[in-house]
Amino acid sequence: MSDDSRTQSLVFGLPWPELNDGIFYSDVVPHSDSGLSLVEFYSRKYKHSAPLQGWLQRIQNGQISVDGIVVKDPNVILSGDSVLAYHRLPWKEPDVPHLLDVLYEDDDLIALNKPSGLQVLPGGLFQQRTVLTQLCWSVKKQNPPLKSQESHPVPVHRLGRGTSGILLCAKTKVAKTRLAAYFADGTSLVGGNSNRKAELGGTRKISKIYRALVTGILGEDKVVIDQPIGIVRYPGVAKGLYVASPSGKPALSKVEVLERDGKQNCTLVQVEIESGRPHQIRIHLSFIGHPLLGDPLYVAGGQPRCFDSEIVDESYAQDGGYHRPTNPVPGDCGYYLHAHRLALSHPTTSEMIYITAPLPSVLRTSDEANSSPESMSVSSAK
Repeated sequence: MSDDSRTQSLVFGLPWPELNDGIFYSDVVPHSDSGLSLVEFYSRKYKHSAPLQGWLQRIQNGQISVDGIVVKDPNVILSGDSVLAYHRLPWKEPDVPHLLDVLYEDDDLIALNKPSGLQVLPGGLFQQRTVLTQLCWSVKKQNPPLKSQESHPVPVHRLGRGTSGILLCAKTKVAKTRLAAYFADGTSLVGGNSNRKAELGGTRKISKIYRALVTGILGEDKVVIDQPIGIVRYPGVAKGLYVASPSGKPALSKVEVLERDGKQNCTLVQVEIESGRPHQIRIHLSFIGHPLLGDPLYVAGGQPRCFDSEIVDESYAQDGGYHRPTNPVPGDCGYYLHAHRLALSHPTTSEMIYITAPLPSVLRTSDEANSSPESMSVSSAK
């Protein structure tokens, strides 16, 4: 192995504007919905976005057009193939970091050190303040318009908003396709019979190692967790919440204890994941009775802290949508989880690339804390 000259010592990011640009959502009315009123269409199709009264408010505010004409009458009857557009008005998104460290970059990919608190892709309250936005702004700033269209820096996997560390992004369509396949192939190897997994173990083209701080003292030095992960209905999460579930999809995490702290009743662990289920590490560690320290959502058993799944608050916020749920949701921060090391076969050259993201102080062992601060590192081996 040798040091890779393509390592970049670079920090980029533009400050967030006070308000985002709002969003336009378009729909074409299917013939099966012909005859519905405007408010019936939206309150049925997008009931997770706003209650009936909220959609009435949005229509009366002139935020919805039908075939290019603003309509304020909620009882207008729709025809099949009509084009609808809803304008979600600009709003101030919660404060989040905007600076990103580049750990590695070449013509095909870029590896970032994502700070805790910054969401990767648009969703929920965060439509502008995301890693994806900063990547797009950076390309537009560096390249003329025609050239910038040739490069598409896009994250190829997700990290939870509260998770920090290595985030891999593709700069070309070929790299995106191959890197996405690496992640998908790794997950597909989990759940088969053990002999088959042993045969395929050497073909894994990407591996990820995390650091985490968990509650309680983990007795065993090494633990393998293969609890399946599924989805349940949960208030404030339209597509459902991922939890430990015997009927879920296969998932595998390998946990190794690095240090135990009896005084603080917590354990520092290293986790290698061989599948990529959403919130897998948080769910798996809580499943064995050791939730991440400070995790507002998951508790022992891999279940949410509160589970009033049938309670729906029909009141609505100023923009017509539901109030932010009072119960914890997956994007809430407070836990300690860091994507520390990543090894991958380069998507075009096939050389092995090894990337390390510096550890937050809270996730260092005593020996690491007493030594020189860890710096980012990249190495390669053909």
